[in-house]
Amino acid sequence: MPDHSVAVKLVFDALTGEHGVVKSVDEITAIGHRVLHGGNKFTESIVVNEEVKKVIRECFDLGPLHNPANLMGIEACEKVVPGKKNVAVFDTTFGMTLPEKAYFYAIPKEYYDKYAIRRYGFHGTSHAYVSQETIRFGGLDPEKAKVIVCHLGNGASISASIGGKAVDTSMGLTPLEGLIMGTRSGDVDGAVIQFIANHENKTVDEVLNILNKKSGVLGMTGISSDFRDIEIAAENGDHMAEVALDAFRYRVAKYIGAYVAAMNGVDAIAFTAGVGENDKVTRRLVTEQYLSYLGAKIDPERNDVRGKQRLISTDDSKVKIFLIPTNEELAIARDTKRLTE
Repeated sequence: MPDHSVAVKLVFDALTGEHGVVKSVDEITAIGHRVLHGGNKFTESIVVNEEVKKVIRECFDLGPLHNPANLMGIEACEKVVPGKKNVAVFDTTFGMTLPEKAYFYAIPKEYYDKYAIRRYGFHGTSHAYVSQETIRFGGLDPEKAKVIVCHLGNGASISASIGGKAVDTSMGLTPLEGLIMGTRSGDVDGAVIQFIANHENKTVDEVLNILNKKSGVLGMTGISSDFRDIEIAAENGDHMAEVALDAFRYRVAKYIGAYVAAMNGVDAIAFTAGVGENDKVTRRLVTEQYLSYLGAKIDPERNDVRGKQRLISTDDSKVKIFLIPTNEELAIARDTKRLTE
């Protein structure tokens, strides 16, 4: 397809076609868009105008893979179905409630003042939805519930929230920080970038590309970025596949432990996204190997499930553990409806 406008027109043709869900685009009142990075300008979703688009452009260097495409999608909708309200739902919004002690990096403050360099966090729409759904489904106190959400997939992140408001999250200025992922390294010593650049005669951008696209379990194993492939290799005795899975689960548990400390306790832990929803072994091992000190216990029968919302901890577990399928599309639709009614 030559551009986003052509693709968007095909989408609307399908929506209004013989097997579509609406008779014409006249029935559509608003369009919701996932936008990766809103910088520190937006604390919630917003109806798109020229100023909003300007900020999305200003954040291109913070989200070079996503923000340009996100903006093209918005502008394509404005072109193909003019007159409709477009709503930007930012991945970074959930992290805007982080306290200063959690979002400031220990670097000269002038860089925050000049460039808004801070922890933002990502997968925010997912974390917001799952944390609220955990509170609702688990019958927890909506104002005080301490919830840790493990969004585990090819991209992976963890959040801590109290009453549905984020207090910390594992991703940072960009989605590179935090957990080991499919192709992203997660946490590394910052000096690694200069070391590789010097010894491999590469630019900083080239090294960052490696950390974003050629690292994670793909880089560790040389096999795949798909955790299912890594699990098969591990079952067949591939040592580095075993190490990669162990390291991934270990990093997840480290962040859970850190967030238990950050909140001075935890009421519930929720697993979500591709690995979180479908890998019962990861859920079991993270709990059994690392969380027994919390009194957290997995029920083997309840945990024997894929992608179905349910309690998976035992009745006597001191921490409730849930499988909560994420639904970012529903969350975006709700925000869009709320802002345009």
